[in-house]
Amino acid sequence: MSSHQHGHMSKLTAAGVLVTLGIIFGDIGTSPLYVMSAIVGKDPISRDVVMGGISCIFWTLTLQTTIKYVVLTLQADNKGEGGIFSLYTLVKRTKYKWLLVPAIIGGSALLADGIITPPISVASAVEGLRVYNKDLNTIPIVIGILCFLFFIQQFGTAFIGKFFGPLMTLWFLMLGVLGFTQLTSNWGILAALNPYYAYHLLQIHPSGYLILGAVFLCTTGAEALYSDLGHCGKQNIRVSWIFVKLMLVINYFGQGAWLIANEGKTMASFHTTNPFYAIMPQSFLPVGIAIATMAAVIASQALISGSFSLINEAMRLNLWPKVGVKYPSEAKGQLYIPSLNWLLLAGCIGIVLYFKESAGMEAAYGLAIVLCMLMTTTLLNFYMHLKRYNKIFIFVIIAMYVAIELAFLAANLSKFTHGGWITLLIASVLMSVMTVWYLAKKIRQRYVDFVKLADHQQKLVDLSADESIPKYATHLVYMTGANNPEEIESKVIYSILQKRPKRADIYWFVHVDVMDEPYRMDYKVTHVAADDIIRVDFRLGFRVAPKVNLMFRKVVEDLVKNKEVDITSRYESLNKNNIIGDFKFVVLEKFLSYENELPLFEKVVLNLYFFLKKFSLSEAKAFGLDSSSVKIEKFPMVIAPAKECNLRRIV
Repeated sequence: MSSHQHGHMSKLTAAGVLVTLGIIFGDIGTSPLYVMSAIVGKDPISRDVVMGGISCIFWTLTLQTTIKYVVLTLQADNKGEGGIFSLYTLVKRTKYKWLLVPAIIGGSALLADGIITPPISVASAVEGLRVYNKDLNTIPIVIGILCFLFFIQQFGTAFIGKFFGPLMTLWFLMLGVLGFTQLTSNWGILAALNPYYAYHLLQIHPSGYLILGAVFLCTTGAEALYSDLGHCGKQNIRVSWIFVKLMLVINYFGQGAWLIANEGKTMASFHTTNPFYAIMPQSFLPVGIAIATMAAVIASQALISGSFSLINEAMRLNLWPKVGVKYPSEAKGQLYIPSLNWLLLAGCIGIVLYFKESAGMEAAYGLAIVLCMLMTTTLLNFYMHLKRYNKIFIFVIIAMYVAIELAFLAANLSKFTHGGWITLLIASVLMSVMTVWYLAKKIRQRYVDFVKLADHQQKLVDLSADESIPKYATHLVYMTGANNPEEIESKVIYSILQKRPKRADIYWFVHVDVMDEPYRMDYKVTHVAADDIIRVDFRLGFRVAPKVNLMFRKVVEDLVKNKEVDITSRYESLNKNNIIGDFKFVVLEKFLSYENELPLFEKVVLNLYFFLKKFSLSEAKAFGLDSSSVKIEKFPMVIAPAKECNLRRIV
């Protein structure tokens, strides 16, 4: 992604604000569907609970979403990109290597809690139909909508995405109008702007502290807001948030006014158990339910797209097995990961079948995401130190948010036995995969044997000129993991010289280096030996797919244009007719040798790594190489050779 494009995205425009409303605020924007319902529950409506709950919601949206995320965290953009992995790449150059831990925990928690977002949003919207039939089974409808949503991912959402902005604008306007109509009957609810009511609820009400777990649902979309920064730019997000927050607050206060007007009753005594639908005029209900359902689908779409981006970043940062990535449209950031798509769908269906209703999902929602917020706070602390913010300011801000988020974590821990264990279990599995993948890469790198390319340069030049050996390819291209251009893996030299001498006119060594910037696309060419050995280093951003086949072709075209290399075949008959020589890629794939005596921990990590590798893409496909021009060579990885065996000869 060019800097020009990023500059364009970060400009404040009316179109930019409209797009932002469509793809950034879906999750947090649909929270009025279930937050007040979760706070009130099945108990008789209490004025103290309503006033305290509304006050908690307002100050949570102000402190957590507005100040922490919209004002502070959006400053931590990596060339226009956001999200916990982008934040990690900004701070990982510090001396604190353990910062990878909060990045892994945060990324896993965001993805795990995301599995519950589509079901709770869609279920809360569809359950509005129970106004017409209290016994309506909404499970098949919810599952049907989710299946349709995940099915269309493979085709890209560029077309329907054009309608997201106008539809979400309509949704937010509906929230504001519905809330305002209730406010006019009780302006006294505005007293809840005073934080005393929040304090009063938490101090005197026996379940006040536990209500924080329900209140937290109003800010769960804040982390996704930061993750989607790259789609719209911080200026568009900040301006549109003013409108979004106003509409949300008006709706929450409107629901609160209606609830206070019905103090002492239970929600079960009304035609709906959800205050959101209770404040709608009967004649407007069909339209309101339809708009709510569309808003829930849009919120789910933003979450799914965010999950694809998150796993794509994890792959580029060597934290996730390589899986297939497709690009269904030219839209910025639009990608599709089939394996993740169907795993998410399976998870969402499982959530719907387990909890059955949105009320059950509310009990489990939020536990994992508060962990993600704590991890973001941890990384933000180091980012602010790196940027030399005032130390007193850093201490006050970080201390305040650690205290707030620990309070939310404690409140959400009560959800563990009510289903919160499911999201924590999923997060733990994701964390384990990321940790194993990362540690295994570190163990392998520790034992990879590199040799000086200069020591073998003449041998390769001589082999290239040795006509007694049949030519293996005109151009032989090896993928190398050597960061130092003066080095090469010993296995590459072994493959060329000893396994079966591979004579070629030109030997190419290609290295891909993942950079801390999101969309960088540079390359450097080193002519190791004129007309015989060339090294190409690609420097790609952590959000750029390594389409080596395509990129390498571009490099060769540039070299030919600059007359730095002649790719015409050196076979006499073909050269005479200017036929271009063939290119053959060789990729070395490792497997764990039985000849290893490893420490137990490393043995477990590597066995898990190679087990996961069975489900991942081959090295060739991961690099985007055409199968017709690729040779895969497998060789055993001997990390800790077994000690000499005491074998005795007998006569």
